[in-house]
Amino acid sequence: MFAGKPVWAELPVLPASELVPLVQRWEAVGVDGVWAPQIFGAPFTVLAAAAAVTTRIKLGTGIALAFTRSPLETACSAIDLDHISDGRAVLGLGSSAQSQIEGSFGMPYGKPLAHMREVVGQVREVIARGHTGDLARLEGEYHTLDLAHFRLVRPARRSAIPIYLPAVFEKACEQAGAIADGLLGHPLWTLGWLRDRAGQSLKAGLDASGRTRSAVDHNQMIFTVINPDRAEAIADARTNIAFYTQSPQYLRYFTEIGFGSEALAIQAAFAAQDYAAMARACPDEMVCAMTVLGSADEVREAVAERAALVDSITPVVPQFGIEPDKAAVYRARIAELFYG
Repeated sequence: MFAGKPVWAELPVLPASELVPLVQRWEAVGVDGVWAPQIFGAPFTVLAAAAAVTTRIKLGTGIALAFTRSPLETACSAIDLDHISDGRAVLGLGSSAQSQIEGSFGMPYGKPLAHMREVVGQVREVIARGHTGDLARLEGEYHTLDLAHFRLVRPARRSAIPIYLPAVFEKACEQAGAIADGLLGHPLWTLGWLRDRAGQSLKAGLDASGRTRSAVDHNQMIFTVINPDRAEAIADARTNIAFYTQSPQYLRYFTEIGFGSEALAIQAAFAAQDYAAMARACPDEMVCAMTVLGSADEVREAVAERAALVDSITPVVPQFGIEPDKAAVYRARIAELFYG
């Protein structure tokens, strides 16, 4: 617990010799759950490895890309993870950027909110009724599954596995409030965006669906760099913020928080594959707006402000631009401050 809120950790892909003691140590000190992100490879693999060497900690895909595989495969992967872990699976599903889904993965993106709603509905149907043989056809705009001859070998361990949806913009927060078990707040969110936009949008979705606030766990991811050398901390976080900024899909967000011109410059540098120029176009103020950084005391205070607005938190080391050895140091500092 930190500031009275459960704390999760982000679990990267690591050799077994590093992964096993890391996740066992996290479980021993009371970490509530771990998220495994999908950068390219599916996150179910690393979570299954963690499941085999733990007994309590929750295991979340944070996130699995919802549009890169059939909803049937996603459901079956979640069911398998839930069996392996004795009922500790949490399914985080995200749309990612259109350029990544259509470009890198070669899959259709469509209208992301409608597409996500369809995927969530079909995944839930398979988890709840995939063992009965009565699913027949699940008809959708993006996926039509002919399941007339499909049947799980055995029922899912639970008839419902918690589904978390991530969000950058307000409509995605509303959708999480309307249909999900959890909202996974984007680590790019500034304190102001979290306070003034996310909470109101989540409530709007809950109200529209007739649900209470307790129906959804808002877990807030927070880019966290604990380093008393502030200049070094900013330098270590810069590439990560520049990487996220390169997506045109997020331009409105950066514009609304006051960094629209910087985002356009970063996107132009990315289009030219000039990665050094991307970093140069990302000023210190932009890095600091979206990364909690500084000494342990400074980080503790800033994270506590965010924790007061949500139900649970996940301090994460920036994913891009930090060498593995240094990332391990930052993970250790997060553990000492938030888990110890």
